[in-house]
Amino acid sequence: MLERLEMEAFLGLAAELHFGRTAERLHLTTGRVSQLIKTIERKVGAPLFERTNRSVRLTPLGHRLCEEVRPAYEEIQAAFARAVSSTRATVDVLRVGFIGAAAGQIAHQAADTFTEREPGWRVRLREVQLFDALARLRESEVELLILQLPITEPGIAVGPVILSEPQMLALPANHPLAHRESVTMEDLADVALLRLAGAEPGTWLSDRWPDRTPQGRPIPRGPAIETFLEALQVIASGTGAGIVGEQVTRFYSRPDIAYVPITDMTCMGWAPVWLSSYNSPALRPFVATLLQAGLLYAAASGP
Repeated sequence: MLERLEMEAFLGLAAELHFGRTAERLHLTTGRVSQLIKTIERKVGAPLFERTNRSVRLTPLGHRLCEEVRPAYEEIQAAFARAVSSTRATVDVLRVGFIGAAAGQIAHQAADTFTEREPGWRVRLREVQLFDALARLRESEVELLILQLPITEPGIAVGPVILSEPQMLALPANHPLAHRESVTMEDLADVALLRLAGAEPGTWLSDRWPDRTPQGRPIPRGPAIETFLEALQVIASGTGAGIVGEQVTRFYSRPDIAYVPITDMTCMGWAPVWLSSYNSPALRPFVATLLQAGLLYAAASGP
């Protein structure tokens, strides 16, 4: 019985009639090709090639073996190629976007688990930015998006909360409130809250910059930003403050920014969302996998 490499060496040498070219073709050394041919000839019990210092030729037995082996080998290769092609053709892609480090960790864990459970699917992940996240969803660049709640945009379905975290006020490290153990929403009157560029009141993320405190005090408007990293730079420069989730203390700790808990704000929820018109057999199973990955993330993160 011939091993795969032995068969390839025999057919390669039968085609090239040159040990050096056969070695290059198979990415082997010339000595290894010679060794494989000798092994085959021992199995057959007779020479398959006539070798001289100047030439290599098939023996009559070698000719007959080549004529019988090559069609079978080519059929095996063709069958394997068809199998690979068929498998690739049946793999569907679910495009998933996420915002921020925690959502990214959960999304990657869910993607790995999901593709193990559903071999006919592949998950393509991409990080999206605050300013155009919903546009990426509406334009179908992503089919599912993990973002912070609340969201009440028309035509968008909201899945279960996969992560819940306390809200904090991100301040310049030298701000008077930065040394407090906690703040309340009344303290927001003493900072200029960042806002998302182009966002209108009542739209997604507008709860990040309320106009007034619960007692009616006006809250100054800070600079408009497009990305979270831009927000951090603006906060560190001393020109604004932002409402963020507790995850920032793990992923975005820096000496020029202080994160202070806001005691009277409800926890910030993160959830997958998708267009209400989107209907895919992978949607519900992947959302369930996301929920499981979120529980694992919360357990690993501790209290």
